[in-house]
Amino acid sequence: MSRSGRRQRSDREVGIASAVGAYALWGMFPIFFGLLAPAGPVEILAQRMLWTMVVMVAVAAVIGRLSRLRTLTLRTALMVVAAASAISINWGVYIYAVTSGRVVEAALGYFVNPLVSVLLGMVVLGERVNRWQGVALGFGGLAVVILTVDYGRPPWIALILAFSFGAYGLVKKTIPLDPVTSLTAEGIVTAPFAIGYLVWLTAAGTSTFLGHGAGHTLLLMSAGVVTAVPLLLFGAAAQRVPLVTLGLIQYLNPALQMTWGVAVLHEAMPASRWAGFALIWLALAVFTVDAVRRARRTRRDGADSPARSPST
Repeated sequence: MSRSGRRQRSDREVGIASAVGAYALWGMFPIFFGLLAPAGPVEILAQRMLWTMVVMVAVAAVIGRLSRLRTLTLRTALMVVAAASAISINWGVYIYAVTSGRVVEAALGYFVNPLVSVLLGMVVLGERVNRWQGVALGFGGLAVVILTVDYGRPPWIALILAFSFGAYGLVKKTIPLDPVTSLTAEGIVTAPFAIGYLVWLTAAGTSTFLGHGAGHTLLLMSAGVVTAVPLLLFGAAAQRVPLVTLGLIQYLNPALQMTWGVAVLHEAMPASRWAGFALIWLALAVFTVDAVRRARRTRRDGADSPARSPST
């Protein structure tokens, strides 16, 4: 194998390992956030915002990206605010789901997310949906109807998680910033709200940051590292691994979350709920097979096309 071939293979292996690491860590978030009691969901969210900002500012300073924040245009700054708003909603609802014993419904949100991304692309960006993507969306819609009947309400947590993360991905797809600079800017946007809330909690005497032992304090502070590490791993994977491969690995996250919710927390899973999840998995199978076939067709067409001359 040539040196370039070995380098490409090494990059792909590093990328796959990074992707597995990122999605595995995200899949274990219910374990981590479950350790943060007696802090409430909003306090956990504020601590997560604050310490993520601290970690990302440090990372950006080390790699020389802080100076880019001074050159943001108004349009880019507004996109940062939109991204920060979407991910804050996502984080807040997810933390609420974990701390209120609704891990399975949170997992559903991340199973549904790929379908929501296709839907948002169609509605917001005007992207065309092919036949099999339409079939997958149909199965997904039917699953939501069945789960609505099962829960006695729409699965709001799952839907908010899916749409907020889908909106976040939509902004990140078009924002003209690298991942580190973007996440740092998002942290700077949300930090004042987080700090203001934490100061208010402390003044009211209801903060848990310092009153429950050093272990609790360190766990709350570690939320920044816990948040930043999988995001940085994902960034490394996205540069080295095809999107189709990332799309397959991403199901590791909700699968781990669901396993924790059912096997460890013993959340209820009646037959009707399993039926709803089965339809979601069927939709994802159709969606994934179609994505793999289209990716293979694109590679084959590229290999079959004649080489372009330098002058064309």
